[in-house]
This record gives sequence, C-alpha cells and structure tokens, in this order.
Amino acid sequence: MTLSTAITFTADNALQASPLVIDDARVALDALREHALFDQLTNDDFDSLAARARLVHLNRHELVYRQDSDARHFYFMVSGKLRLYRLDCSGLERTLDSIGAGDCFAELMVYADPPRYACYAEALTSSQILMIPIKAFQDMLESNPVYAQAALRHYAKRAVSRFHDLEIMTVQNARDRLVRYLIDLLPNGTEKGIEIELPLPKCLVASRLAMQPETFSRILADLKSSGLVRVKRSRLVISDPQRLIQMSQ
Repeated sequence: MTLSTAITFTADNALQASPLVIDDARVALDALREHALFDQLTNDDFDSLAARARLVHLNRHELVYRQDSDARHFYFMVSGKLRLYRLDCSGLERTLDSIGAGDCFAELMVYADPPRYACYAEALTSSQILMIPIKAFQDMLESNPVYAQAALRHYAKRAVSRFHDLEIMTVQNARDRLVRYLIDLLPNGTEKGIEIELPLPKCLVASRLAMQPETFSRILADLKSSGLVRVKRSRLVISDPQRLIQMSQ
C-alpha cells in the first residue's frame, strides 16, 4: 500500500482538512480495504484508488454534501457518526439513516445519471471520512468485471436492507415502528438482557420513524413502565429481548 501518496490528502472547497499523520492514513486505508466494494481490488488498483482519495476531518454538525448538489465523490466512514436527512417541500427535516465507522455512503452515485446527492449528510460527532472520486472508481468497474460484480452484490444487499426499512415505515402504529426499530438494533441470536446504543439522538430517531418527539418519549416511557426497557441517556437496556420480539409479531 502506497502510504506516501495516500497521506497527502487535502479537502476540496466544501470541507476543511486538518493535519494528518501516517497512522491516520494507515487506519483509514486498512478499514477501506476490508469493505465489500474494495476487497476484490488488486493491490495495485487499490493503491491507485487510495492515491486519489482524500481523508477529511469533520467537526460536529459539519455538512459533507447538500441535497441535490452535484456528486463527484462517494464516501467511507473511518470514525465518528453521521446522519443522512432530506428537506421536504415544507422545509421540514426528515432523518433517513445513520452512518457509522466501516460504512460507505453515497456509493449509489457511481451509477446515478446525472449524479446528484439525494439528501444532506451531516456529522453528528467529530468524524473522519475518506472521499473517493466517483470517476476513478467507475473506470475500475468498467475495466474489471470482478469489481463490477462485487459492487452489484453490495448494492443488492443494500436494496434488501432498504426494503426492510420500508416495511417498518409502512407499519401505521407508532409503537410497533419503535419496537421493530429496537429489535433491529439487537445482535442476532440475542436472548438475554442486553444494553444497546441508539445510533441517533432520540429526537432524530423519532424523525427517522416518522413520529413526533413527544410520541417517541411517551412510547419509550410505556416500554419502561412495562419493564421492557431501561433508559441510560443514549443507551437502552433491553431486559427481555424475546418479549420485545413477541410484541412485534
């Protein structure tokens, strides 16, 4: 891996980069190498792509991109946390998703025509992201069918996940939406009590589930009074995961 070129990242006009050290670049590129979009690349092709990427530090509430703006990069989350949101016709923010370390986002722009970001991306905490030029990645996909197949598998997995999200959002009962959302946060096979962390602040989880913050707080209080949930700021203790699962059936 050619770290001598990869560590010379600088931000574009939209983002301000802070001074980086070799360890920053090494951690970022090692994590990127393990992602499904990049693990099939040869070492030479990966190094070539890394040399074109930019490692950027984001402050809390800093925007990565704006809704409907031209897309020239997609992104890999190295550390921290982001949220994706849209503004509706009335100007109201609608939270769509949270992005954590190890996730790619805006990668669908690789196949978009014309490529325009469908939402806003905002840092919720101090974060680091890799900016990857769309054109450089497109050229690699066109030159190697193995890379293109890996990308399509990744997109298919994302599509299945989005259908699941849509299924939750079509549940009309707000309580059921929240219960199913909490179940999705449980590790597979969880049977005993467990503590989990909400990926978004409570008000943004409410937005994500298309409910008012007051409704979210009331339902959470009901779950708490029934002994199913204990609240520790941004963390929840699910005392009986199986009982929670039964509620959703």
